[in-house]
Order: sequence, then structure tokens, then C-alpha cells
Amino acid sequence: MGEKFAADGIDLADRERCRRKLHECLEALRRMLAEKRFDRPRNLMGLEIELNLAGADGLPRMMNSQVLDRIASRDFQTELAQCNLEVNVMPHRLCGRVLDQLAEELRTGLAYADRKAREVAAQIVMIGILPTLTAADLTVASISESDRYVLLNDQMRAARGEDFAIDIQGVEHLLTRSPSIAPEAACTSVQLHLQVTPSRFAAVWNAAQAVAAVQVAVGANAPFVFGREVWRESRPPVFQQSTDTRAPELKAQGVRPRTWFGERWIDSVYDLFEENLRYFPPLLPFCGSQEPLRVLDEGGAPDLAELALHNGTIYRWNRPVYAVADGVAHLRVENRVLPAGPTIADVIANTAFYYGMVRALAEEPRPIWTRLPFAAAAENFDAACKNGIDAALLWPRSGRGGVTEIPAVRLVRQELLPLAAAGLDAWGVEPADRDHYLGIIEARCVRRVNGASWQAAAYHHAVHQGLGRDAALAAMTRRYSELMQTGEPVHTWPVAWAVGRPAVPEERRVAEGA
Repeated sequence: MGEKFAADGIDLADRERCRRKLHECLEALRRMLAEKRFDRPRNLMGLEIELNLAGADGLPRMMNSQVLDRIASRDFQTELAQCNLEVNVMPHRLCGRVLDQLAEELRTGLAYADRKAREVAAQIVMIGILPTLTAADLTVASISESDRYVLLNDQMRAARGEDFAIDIQGVEHLLTRSPSIAPEAACTSVQLHLQVTPSRFAAVWNAAQAVAAVQVAVGANAPFVFGREVWRESRPPVFQQSTDTRAPELKAQGVRPRTWFGERWIDSVYDLFEENLRYFPPLLPFCGSQEPLRVLDEGGAPDLAELALHNGTIYRWNRPVYAVADGVAHLRVENRVLPAGPTIADVIANTAFYYGMVRALAEEPRPIWTRLPFAAAAENFDAACKNGIDAALLWPRSGRGGVTEIPAVRLVRQELLPLAAAGLDAWGVEPADRDHYLGIIEARCVRRVNGASWQAAAYHHAVHQGLGRDAALAAMTRRYSELMQTGEPVHTWPVAWAVGRPAVPEERRVAEGA
């Protein structure tokens, strides 16, 4: 819908019509939930991965349209910046050999895409944030050729009324400003979808929120932003700040950011869509021709297009999704926590860990969200983003009330890996696949190595070999790409290697204050 109407412009009447239509959609959703108008349980999951394009020198390549023309597959799409692609895997049933099937499909698809990218001197890199990206790389000129992206950028800029500020204090301090939302494109992620019935939605979403920090702790893969080493998983603060439409005065008033963790456990999917309308004005106020309440009265499943479009501009780390397939409505939890990469084996291990944990925790007789304060879950998320695999998290005491702080690696090994294994058993996943992929998670915890810790160690190795900042980041990125191609999980990667001569000019400074 955004593509269709982007060229027409927006006036005040559009915004009033959109607000009315959104409330009609919300009422239609309320009725559908009450009347049980949704698909039956299917145990379906889906997977999307955002990718980077880089050259043989490790530097970003702004050429997704050329690469997509060569790939010529609907499985691959544009993303916000011209150095990004996205690959979508068809839905699968969560059972049997699904994990190995996903791995094989990704190996085949990404190998093909990489071959096509190399025809134009680019290659595919799966990583949370490409370490060689600079603030100068991500500008309005680098946004993909799409009316929707351009309009979204214009509306966010207008709502904010000033430059977007990115200010992250981590190992180093990153401070930069941008007149556009383009820095958001630095963040490339894995999105995991799970179709759920309305009666199970709240339990699954709450469980996903509770374990979001654990996902980040073991899966962090974005320690560098615009040449600065900041948080171990820097995507969340970069994404939040580069989409933050609030002026400082609105922040002081407590206005919610459009990228947020949330503030409470829920009782129904309705709670999340109702919050979307209550807290966030529509950025893309377009209305389709369908009348949702009339469609409902006639026995159909309305597309709720306006609600879906609005939902797509509110960036929850676990997002509700409403969709219609084959004339039947369904709901999904979209988990947006994980960074891309480092390898397909790592991605599938993260996938197995998530689906196993969520299944087990959603079905516990004494749910985690009744024992863990929501504020603690939010605090955990920040701690995991900052510290990665070295994070300490708040968790309910076993058999006692209250919470205690526990190292993430101990929590995973002692409590959450057995839960995840039980959850995968409940899905009917093949035991050999279960053990193989959960074994990767355990090995990361034993060695205290994930993508972020490897990147940081490899970068400092390059610096100690005599390279300056920019050359070391480029050398580390090239080495990362080489090891990614082997398919061996990141906890097995050696840190030391023969770095060689600098491949990029040392003058290529990447952030204000460099």
C-alpha cells in the first residue's frame, strides 16, 4: 500500500481518514478474536535474513539492484540501503528434520546469491553490522530505490524536526548525527516467525520477551558501529536512535520511542495492536478501499491493511503480525532480536535455541512472566546488548521467590538448554538435529565465544600486528568473510592469522571524533 500511494503525497485529511480506518481495523480484530475467526494450529515457522554486500576489500558495495537483477528470485528482496539484501525462506512445519532442511536451503540459496554478487565484484556477508561501514556510507543517497523507503524517511524526518543523533557509550564512545534514517540500514538481522493461535499468542510473546536477552547474549554479532567498538550487540541502540522521531522535549515527557522493548506482559495480541494505536501516530497514513467491518459481516477475512502497515513502522523486538493466507486469517510472533550470521550453522543453532525455549516456557505450569518482573526482562536485554556472552542476567530463583543475578552462560547451560531440548522434543524435531544445533550453543558458552567476541578479538589482533583502525577493521572483515564461507560455527574460528598489508587508506575515518 505504501508503494502504491507514496507518489500522491499526504495531507491532513489523509491522516484523519487513516486514524478512523485504523480504529475500524482494531474493532474488526477485536471481533475476530471474540468470534474465533483464525486459522487452526499449524506449527508453522518462517525465517528471514538481512544481508550485507561488500567487496573483496571488505568495504560496503552499494549495488543491491544490480545484484538482485542477477539473482532474479522472489526469495531475495531489497532492504533499506543499497548495500543490503534480504532472503526469505518459505514457511516450514516445526518437526522432523526441519533444522537441517533450513540449513540446506540457506546454503543453496546464499551460495547462488553470492555467485551472482561476485559477477559484479561484490559478495554476501552475514553479520549484525558490517564493521567497515561509515557514517558517510549511509546517507539519503544510499537508500534503496523505493518510494516507500523515501517516504518513510521523509515522514520520520518531519516528525523529528531535526537530525537523528546516535550516541552510544561502550568500549569506545560513538557520537554522530544524520539528517536521515539511513543509519538504521547498518543493522542486519535474522527474523524468526512462529504462527500461533490467538489463545496461545500471549504466552508465546511473553516467553519470547523473557528470553530475548538470552538470545542476544549467546548470539551477539555487532560490536562495531562506524568504526567504533561499542556494545557487543549494537544493533538495538543504533536502530532505536536512528528511528527515534521524538525531540528531546518529547523524551522528557515520557513519549515512547518507535523502537522499544515494551513495558508490560500481555494477556492478548489485542493489547499490542491497541498500544500501537494509542501511543503512535501513523507515519504512512494511507487507506485502502476495503471496509474491514463489512468484510467481516459478509463472512470474509479482512486484510486489515492499514493496521498491518502501521504495525510495520513500530519496531518491537517481538512484533505481532496479522496476515491472511488463502482467505484465512492467522497470527504470528515475529522475533527480531538476533543479528545475522556468523554462519548458517550459527543461524540455525540460534533458531533451534529460540523455538525450543519459547515452546517450553510458554507451556510451563508456572509461567516465567509470573516470576520475572517485566522491568527485569528489559534490564536484561540492555545488559545482554552491552556485554554479550559475558552478561549477567536477572532470573527467578529456582524453587524460591524473587530473582537473582546469574552469568548468562551458566543460566543457558544449567537451565535453558535442557528447556530448549524439551521444547524441540515437543515440536517433534529430530533428536540428532536437536543435539547438533543446541550443541553449538553449549560450545559457545563453554568457550565464551560468539560472533561479537570473535570480531573484537580479531580486530585487536590486527591492531597488534601494526594496522591502523580502518585497515584493521577491513582486514578483520575480510577474515570474517573467509571463515563464514567455510560454514564452521564461530566458536571454532581461530583469532590469529597472517594479517598482511593494509588494504584501505588509513584516512578513511568512520565517525565524528575519529
